[in-house]
Amino acid sequence: MGIEGLIPAPLRATNSTAGFVLDQDTVVVAQPGTERIARHLCGALAAATGLRLAPGKPGNGNAIRLRTDPEVAAELGPEGYRLFVDGDGVTVLGGGAAGVQWGTQTLRQLLGPDAYRRAPVDPERQWRVPGCTVEDRPRFSWRGLMLDVSRHFLPKDDILRYLDLLAAHKLNVFHFHLTDDQGWRVEIKRFPKLTEIGSWRARTKHGHRASELWDETPYGGHYTQDDIREIVAYAAERHIRVVPEIDIPGHSQAAISAYPELGNTDVIDTTTLSVRDTWGVTPNVLAPTDHTLRFYEGVFEEILALFPAATSPFIHIGGDECPKDQWKASPAAQARIKELGLADEDELQSWFIRHFDSWLTARGRRLIGWDEILEGGLADGAAVSSWRGYTGGIAAAEAGHDVVMCPEQQVYLDHRQHGGPDEPMPIGYVRTLEDVYRFEPVPPGLTDEAARHILGTQANVWTEVMQNRSRVDYQVFPRLAAFAEVAWSALPASADRDFADFERRMTAHYARLDALGVDYRPPGGPLPWQKRPGVLGRPIEGVPPNV
Repeated sequence: MGIEGLIPAPLRATNSTAGFVLDQDTVVVAQPGTERIARHLCGALAAATGLRLAPGKPGNGNAIRLRTDPEVAAELGPEGYRLFVDGDGVTVLGGGAAGVQWGTQTLRQLLGPDAYRRAPVDPERQWRVPGCTVEDRPRFSWRGLMLDVSRHFLPKDDILRYLDLLAAHKLNVFHFHLTDDQGWRVEIKRFPKLTEIGSWRARTKHGHRASELWDETPYGGHYTQDDIREIVAYAAERHIRVVPEIDIPGHSQAAISAYPELGNTDVIDTTTLSVRDTWGVTPNVLAPTDHTLRFYEGVFEEILALFPAATSPFIHIGGDECPKDQWKASPAAQARIKELGLADEDELQSWFIRHFDSWLTARGRRLIGWDEILEGGLADGAAVSSWRGYTGGIAAAEAGHDVVMCPEQQVYLDHRQHGGPDEPMPIGYVRTLEDVYRFEPVPPGLTDEAARHILGTQANVWTEVMQNRSRVDYQVFPRLAAFAEVAWSALPASADRDFADFERRMTAHYARLDALGVDYRPPGGPLPWQKRPGVLGRPIEGVPPNV
């Protein structure tokens, strides 16, 4: 299958009669600014094909040519590209280096599923690229995946693999959820107990929090600072931005267990707290003290050093699900409300968020948080991840804030994919491949000015019931392919989208996922080893509300 099998669907594509065959004499010509892309392309294709693919010079025939082009940039933007295949070779022209990167991903798809393997499966195979012209650009500048590694930890190599999977689907943002009540996953050198204590829990709930099953094995793990540097560099070479998330002021029990003075010590004995071993929202939140502010400024100083501004302009601070009960009962918190002239605990949280918005802005970064940060007022430069539905994103966009649309009812990939009894630990609403394909990130009724504040969209993956990479794969794929097309392609209105054509193209894409070793959910349902009989989930029946 040629251009008819591409995912995401390109803006324009036409077949031509003259294709191109890669052979031992094929060279790769990398113009300035595309050298790293060429190196990755050569490495991937040489492994899969067994061909040398040596560097070439401008003017070489029998070549794959990569270069940036001002005309493409003017017409298609920095992530746009044009790809030409004829008898003399392949030419990829990008609006910028990122555009060249996405064009090479299209080339890999045109070569067939075996181009994604790590060694040749047929040494005698002829590697033919069908003759074609492809012109393409993304709809949104933010096309992301949020991966929660706090609830269940994925080792560094699994993160690098997921970055490759994002790149293969032309996704360009990796939202790295590094801290929560159930584990702190990033080394902070000035506060070593965050990982010595905060990255380990004594046991883990197996299934939904209402389940009676426990895994009594101590559970934990974290990324060293060098691990983080490697992950960020690996992402940058694939033109993927990394958005680290450090949760404040809620979802912070792991940090409080390591440093009890961060909690509301005048309400509870925080020295008795441990890293949370079950799921759900905890009342144990950060105390709104100067000490807490200084502590997290220290944390963020190290985070900014690990995630450079060029690849991580946004820093996510969470801000969601912060119960105010301890603040209401805390004399210290109430005194702070009075001292600052605030109306209530919601405004106290807003003060907390605004402090770090100013702090990050002064250091050249932008704060982004979940839509609860709107409560009590939001600083002008802050951006919003709209997760509880469309409403928060609409309110934020209309108020002039940039928004990433990620409503749980539509693109939480931890939600189940089918209503049948064999789905492993079923969570939430049924969100099928078609449901995700029909997701529309821009809600109707927005003014043109407000719609310009929709930066894009991301799918979110919360890992409470995903103990390992295979379980994450099962929940994420194949739906991430549908999401990628929603984020990239200029699709018709939701109801008018040709899902039958997408399903047809998925036939070839399943073979690509097979070659990549992805443990996706098969169209016919889970394989026997993918089921989890007897482990309680939390299915929600009916059609999710459009809120």
